[in-house]
This record gives sequence, C-alpha cells and structure tokens, in this order.
Amino acid sequence: MDTKIDRPRWRSTLSRRVHPRLQLGFEYNPAAEEIGPVATLFLLTESAHRPAFFAGTSSDRIGSPRGKQAYYLTAAKNLGRIPVAPYASLHYSEWDERFNVPFGAHVDLPHGFWIRPMYDGARTHLTGGYSRDRFSVTALYVWLEQPGVAFSFGF
Repeated sequence: MDTKIDRPRWRSTLSRRVHPRLQLGFEYNPAAEEIGPVATLFLLTESAHRPAFFAGTSSDRIGSPRGKQAYYLTAAKNLGRIPVAPYASLHYSEWDERFNVPFGAHVDLPHGFWIRPMYDGARTHLTGGYSRDRFSVTALYVWLEQPGVAFSFGF
C-alpha cells in the first residue's frame, strides 16, 4: 500500500499451525522496522447451529503506530446455502486503549473470486480477490480511499 504512514506500506507475515487449535507466527513491517507476534487460538469449530470462535493477537489496525498490538475474540459463521460468512469481533486496541467491535463478511463469488467488506472498529475497508489451492491475490481499498495489493501462499 502506498501511503505516508510507514507501518502498512510493506508487511510480511509468517505463521505455522503448531497444533490443530493453535497457529503462531510473526509479522514483519520493514518500513517501520518492526517485528511483532501473531497468534490464533481456535476455540470452537463451526457447526450447523453454532459459529466458529477464535481468539488471537496481531498488530493493531492499519495506520496504527509502531509497537501497538490488538487482541481479539471473533465469531464467524458460514450461512450455508448463501455464499456469505459474516463475522464480528470484540477487539482490544493498545493504540486506542479501548475495545472496538469490528465486523464484516466474506462473500464467495464464482470461479474462486470473493469480496470482503469490513469495518475495523474505526474505519471501513473493501477487499476482493482470487484464491486457488494455496495461493491468493487480494486487491485492497483501505479506508475506502487508498488502493493496495496483497499476496499470500501456503506451503
């Protein structure tokens, strides 16, 4: 993302599932000269009548200052025949020193494409992309004003 703010300009994350319920890793933000932890604990898997629940930590929202972490508890549920999976989080921000309530939805489109409108607890973003096997490319429209792109792959 091309921005005057250093932290979101370039970001790399490396994560590994170390247990079926635990994923650990780190995030590297070279423009901000920052390395920080990322972790996700999968508390409950989704069922026909219950959303998935997971808790974790990562760097705070896009645009937050260097060294600020966020801690979250998220519920997400696939709606079944409708290709939409809404989510909502209770998110504690070290930057704001308060709780936020981010929410959004993942919407599957045909042929591996998808869109994901979201509100991070302070600002709105829109992402969309293409996923196939263990690779995805994502177009970002951060704060509904700043374009960006992200790539991810698994190995």
